[in-house]
Amino acid sequence: MSNTPSTEAPRRRTFAIISHPDAGKTTLTEHLLLAGGSIRAAGQVRARGENRRTRSDWMKIEKERGISVSSSVMTFEHDDKMFNLLDTPGHEDFSEDTYRTLTAADAAIMVLDAAKGIEPQTLKLFEVCRLRDIPIITFINKMDREAEDALALLDEVASKLQLDPSPLYWPAGSGNRFRGMIELKTGLFYPFTKRDSGAEYDQGHEAPAPVDDAVAKGWMNADELSELKDTAELLEGGFKPFDVEAFLEGHMTPVIFGSALRHYGVNQLLEAIGNFAPAPKKVKASKAGAETLVDPTEKEVTGFVFKVQANMDPNHRDRIAMLKLTSGKFQRGMKLKVQNTGKQLSVNAPIMFFASDRELAEDAFGGDVIGIPNHGVLRVGDSLSESGTVRFAGLPNFAPEILQRVRVKDPLKAKHLKKALESLAEEGVTQLFRPSIGSDFIVGAVGQLQFEVMADRLANEYGLDCVFEPSPYAEARWLGGDAAKVEDFASKHRGAMGTDIDEYPVFLGKSAWEINYVAERYPDVKFLRTKERG
Repeated sequence: MSNTPSTEAPRRRTFAIISHPDAGKTTLTEHLLLAGGSIRAAGQVRARGENRRTRSDWMKIEKERGISVSSSVMTFEHDDKMFNLLDTPGHEDFSEDTYRTLTAADAAIMVLDAAKGIEPQTLKLFEVCRLRDIPIITFINKMDREAEDALALLDEVASKLQLDPSPLYWPAGSGNRFRGMIELKTGLFYPFTKRDSGAEYDQGHEAPAPVDDAVAKGWMNADELSELKDTAELLEGGFKPFDVEAFLEGHMTPVIFGSALRHYGVNQLLEAIGNFAPAPKKVKASKAGAETLVDPTEKEVTGFVFKVQANMDPNHRDRIAMLKLTSGKFQRGMKLKVQNTGKQLSVNAPIMFFASDRELAEDAFGGDVIGIPNHGVLRVGDSLSESGTVRFAGLPNFAPEILQRVRVKDPLKAKHLKKALESLAEEGVTQLFRPSIGSDFIVGAVGQLQFEVMADRLANEYGLDCVFEPSPYAEARWLGGDAAKVEDFASKHRGAMGTDIDEYPVFLGKSAWEINYVAERYPDVKFLRTKERG
């Protein structure tokens, strides 16, 4: 079979995982890679001692704290399909990074902790998926611990998210009484085998058998079997049967129960992604100024940068732009043009990712994510294509909620600080503002943790010992509207003006009240909370 866009794009499944911190997302990511049967994945997980912990969290602060704060991309092949797994930060301070990653996903897995149900951050991320009409598969994790009633969890999904939950499997008990789950369509029972979480990952659970054999096989007693059958019957009346169309339209979510840590339910989840998650879709764009839909099976290679990651390899000052391909057959050595600058790039060393490990990609197709090493040429939101005329909608920057002043302790390193801050701002980690008066840098972020990550990275990757101090400003707004009016406004408020990394005018307000007051006095000037990149 020839490798063409029309045969390869339908094999792609590009999905993200969303959850509240501590719901088990990183563990699930790890186990999906193993369930994917990608030999290099399992081999790497076992072979590297210290690195064995989790392959997807590679930044130093992530390892120390056990949280994900940057989005990784992992690619693996399974069951004749190519999976691109986008691992998003669970921590709310990184919602902007997550939002951008979700622009590259065609589906999402929502991980819920069986004891806690839907938590605040899950709700926020779900809203982002809803904005983008991303279909969602629900994985209810940690069933081997004490959990909420399974029916109550489904009711919560229905009431809080206005989604129709449709269980594909149904659990028998939870915590110490967790026996496994029945596949509702086939009546097969998948037994849960208690085993040490430190045991070899591929030490499996017993093979499934018809549910009526479960007592004879010693998987549960007669009372437990009777209870399981009774509740499974209740489901038929209370919940709609799974409908792929309703799922793809974002009205229904298939539900799978399991325990990521014990590698239970993970294979079934991977199967559901392969069977139900959509192949790459047509993407809205403008081509030579005219609105169009880019079909993944088209010949021209097109794509957009949704993330820039610097210093994945601390031994080299590298910058890698993550490019979501939207159409065509990309081949190594190809020349692509950046739409907004007209620059042409020869992509000689494109990368496929396995977390921070990488392999050269000889070819890739619509739906795939490849990394393009570059030195500041590519930015988040850039559109690339062979013709250079295709432009995808840019990705938003959100007004930061905290502004701090940053200075380096060694004044001789001020130049290095400027370069490092610009580099981090281009990644989208934080935002950088330069007040018109004075030489300070003002850094903006959504949450406090971003500053901690930033200080950590400035020290470890750039060798800069920095101090963050309260800034005189509380809010930042990009200015829009008629250029002459904006210029007139800026000349009258020089003390509160600054520019962002793109030299775009920014008003730095001392309080929300001040911004509202000034906005009322200058109705012709727009004070914007978001700005499109690209």
